[in-house]
Amino acid sequence: MSLETFLKTEAAELGFDVCRICRVDEAWTAGERLEAFVDAGYHGEMAWMETTLERRRAPTAMWTAAKSAVVVGLNYGPDQDPMKNLERRAEGNISVYARGKDYHDVLKKRLKALARAFVAEAGADVKVFVDTAPLMEKPLAQKAGLGWQGKHTNLVSRELGSWLFLGVMLTDAGLEMDQREIDHCGSCQACVDICPTQAFPAPYKLDARRCISYLTIEHKDPIPMEFRGAMGNRIYGCDDCLAVCPWNKFADVANESAFWARAELKGPGLDELAALDDETFRQVFSGSPIKRIGRDRFLRNVLTAIGNSSDPTLIDRSVLPHLSDPNPVVRGAAIWALGRLDYARFETEKAARFTAETNESVRAEWKQSIENLR
Repeated sequence: MSLETFLKTEAAELGFDVCRICRVDEAWTAGERLEAFVDAGYHGEMAWMETTLERRRAPTAMWTAAKSAVVVGLNYGPDQDPMKNLERRAEGNISVYARGKDYHDVLKKRLKALARAFVAEAGADVKVFVDTAPLMEKPLAQKAGLGWQGKHTNLVSRELGSWLFLGVMLTDAGLEMDQREIDHCGSCQACVDICPTQAFPAPYKLDARRCISYLTIEHKDPIPMEFRGAMGNRIYGCDDCLAVCPWNKFADVANESAFWARAELKGPGLDELAALDDETFRQVFSGSPIKRIGRDRFLRNVLTAIGNSSDPTLIDRSVLPHLSDPNPVVRGAAIWALGRLDYARFETEKAARFTAETNESVRAEWKQSIENLR
């Protein structure tokens, strides 16, 4: 059995949905695209992208002995269209990838097992990565043939759609590479058009500073005013550009139970989330990627969603208590939510008064008509 066949057989036995190979000791253009991204300031507050730019340019910049990359993927496809959650404004919408267990833990455990088996078989040196080092996984995945980077810059697979977690094993073994995948987006740009905050200045280019995933996860300060309304009920991440991709018609529901949505995260009530203190937040999101942003940033997102809910009944129990929160970002989000809901309440009361006055006028006219007939 060749080393390539051994790797793919072992990966399948470990539960990976796909395993492909590419060379990394060759020139590629991904580093130039990354430099242009950083030079344009599209990385926002993610300063680590700038400080590690030189190491990110190519896999060999981080490990000079690397010759090949084994790229694996795990499907995390949802069991329903995540776009439907956006219609339920009293509930928080959490990105599909964060509704189950932290994928870093699940993927790295299996990838390490694959690495141990390969080392025992080939005697080569290896390094494994799951989104935790200066390595560009998506360009490697495209080069290895797992899929292509669509116009939303995420990976798209003809077999698995948009829902794919990636892991990479670099090795100093010279392995035979698989065929690179080509772009199958064609004229479609549904992902670009649907973005609520217009985060794509052009197809294949993302301005992270406008992306709701960045704003709700990476951004530490108050949400910029221009994006708050567009966030809707999205409290952690955004799946719009992924969910709308027509290639998802080939996607399957995740086989890995760790990625199945926890019942309490499919559509959690905003009022319940707003009541979380720091200790309860840590308990609820133990083992979840949501835990890493902390209670204050999460509550900022929840209060923004509450402000977009148009539900004035949330004012007393979910907004007013946070006007005196120790964190200024939380207090600011509460003030904004209060203003929005106060306006919604005013509009509701005004409409009710108008209806009552109109009904009274109609009744008066009807009574007068009856009198006239007599």
